[in-house]
Amino acid sequence: MVPHLITALTGPINELEQRILDSMPAIERWFRLEWMEHTPPFYSSVDIRNAGFKLAPVDTNLFPGGWNNLTEQMLPLAVQAAMAAIEKICPEARNLLIVPENHSRNTFYLANVMQLQRIFNMAGLNVRIGSVSPEIKKATTITLPHGETITLEPVIRTKRRLGLKNFDPCTILLNNDLSAGAPGILEDLYEQYVLPPLHAGWSVRRKSRHFQSYEEVSKRFGKMLGIDPWLINPCSRRWKGSISTRASSSTSFRLRWTRRSPRCVASTRNTASTKSRGSWSSPTTAPTAWAS
Repeated sequence: MVPHLITALTGPINELEQRILDSMPAIERWFRLEWMEHTPPFYSSVDIRNAGFKLAPVDTNLFPGGWNNLTEQMLPLAVQAAMAAIEKICPEARNLLIVPENHSRNTFYLANVMQLQRIFNMAGLNVRIGSVSPEIKKATTITLPHGETITLEPVIRTKRRLGLKNFDPCTILLNNDLSAGAPGILEDLYEQYVLPPLHAGWSVRRKSRHFQSYEEVSKRFGKMLGIDPWLINPCSRRWKGSISTRASSSTSFRLRWTRRSPRCVASTRNTASTKSRGSWSSPTTAPTAWAS
């Protein structure tokens, strides 16, 4: 079931996109086999950059926001996906507690949380929103930009469980990226499902490790599809040196393309009279990277 997008194409489909469309059965089978060996994240979002000749993810978020940007046509698909995800984790699930970010006054973010609540309600769950923010000491109702209201309630921690007043969830869904670390109130919840797990928070993970793992996946996927993995790899490299942002610095960090090999290469150079820092240079035409 594929949604019909209303965005019109502004030009012909390029070679990479056409290769992906033509290989859709093989791609779906590849994903199906991968999910048999590896547990996929409960939910996630991916930022993708399209250079016309190259299409690659530049960020993966395991605590995705922006659910309020889904169109009405996409909502049934989201509900279907939510039902399938819950069925894999806890088929008998009845109550779901959403734990959002602590910036409780950001109404645009809360519109995203409300949409998430709506999706899981339609998937057959009782859903309430519990905040771990010290600012929320009682049930707080906030009016959103479109006139709807959302209620945040302070969480209650017992010895082994987390819940709300008169609400005992079997599953806790984090929409909080834990960038400041996992609060103690969320730890040692052995009787409830916590999704995503605490070790998926930004205080524990590193993007360099993520892109290192993704590089291996892109190689396997590229081999299956018959393309150079460079076409779907953002070419990240871990920089171990120091980078000065001072205007008087004599060292600038420069990224450049190489003609000999279609890869990203990081280099430093002494530029006492350089006017701009962090410059990007590239050949006039994109390097050819299709596998023979």
